[in-house]
Amino acid sequence: MLSAFLHAAKQRDATDAVDFPDLPAGVGNLPRLTEMPCLGESCRRCVTVCPTNAIQISEEDGTPVNTVDRGLCITCGDCIEGCPTQTISSERSTKTAVFRREDLILSNSKRSPQQPPTEVNLERGMFRRSVDVREVSTGCNATDLEVNATTNAIFDCSRFGIHFVASPRFADVLMVTGPVGRAMQEPLVRCYEAMADPRIVVAVGTCAISGGIHRGGYAMANGVTPHLPVAAFVPGCPPNPWSIIHGVCLSTQSRRLSLNRE
Repeated sequence: MLSAFLHAAKQRDATDAVDFPDLPAGVGNLPRLTEMPCLGESCRRCVTVCPTNAIQISEEDGTPVNTVDRGLCITCGDCIEGCPTQTISSERSTKTAVFRREDLILSNSKRSPQQPPTEVNLERGMFRRSVDVREVSTGCNATDLEVNATTNAIFDCSRFGIHFVASPRFADVLMVTGPVGRAMQEPLVRCYEAMADPRIVVAVGTCAISGGIHRGGYAMANGVTPHLPVAAFVPGCPPNPWSIIHGVCLSTQSRRLSLNRE
C-alpha cells in the first residue's frame, strides 16, 4: 500500500494544462484553406483524391476558388498531401465545432470570408450547472473511442461539468455518433423524445453530420439532421476529444440562448 502511495505521489498531473490546445505540428486533422493561390482546373488533385467529394473548385473573376466541406471530410489527409501549392493545409486548432451546418463549408472566395473559430466562455464558468450527456452510437467505433477518451485523466470532461448518463430521461444533451442508418433512425428519435425539455442534440463526427462515405446508400445513412434538430456539429473522422468537449460547450451555449429568447 505504501509503495502505491509513493508511486502516485511521484506521478505528474496527467491532465492537459491548457484547455483546447492546438495539435502538434505534423498531426493529421481537418483541412483548412490558406492564402496560397490554387492552380485551379489545371491541377484538381484535391478534387480527384477526395473519397467523399468534399472539395470543389470553381472560378471567380478568373481566379480559382476552393470550397471544402468539413461536414463531408473523413480526415484522410490525401488532399493536404497532394496539394502542390499548399492551398489546403492541416487545421491544428481543436476548436472546430460550429453551431450551423453551413459553417462547416470553407471557401477562399472573397465573397465568403472564413469564419473564426467559435469561442466558448471559460472565464465565468463553462456552465451555469453541470450537463448530463446521453450518447447514442449508430455505428462509428472510431468516434466512440474518442468520446470515451474525453473522460480519461488527460481530458477529464467532468471538470467542465460534463457527465455521461445511461438513460435519456436524465440527459440534457443527446450526443449522436455514426451515420444513423435505417435500423437506428426510430430508436434515435425515441431516445430524443424520452428526454425532458430543454433538450439539445450534438452531432459528433462526419458520419453523424452527413453520413460520410455511407451517405446516399440503400441504408439511408445520411446523418442526424434529417431526423432531429442539431445544436452543434463536431467535424472529424474521428474528432479529437478536445473538439468533442468544445462541441458540448457550444451546444449548452445554444441552449441558454434559446432559453433567453423564450
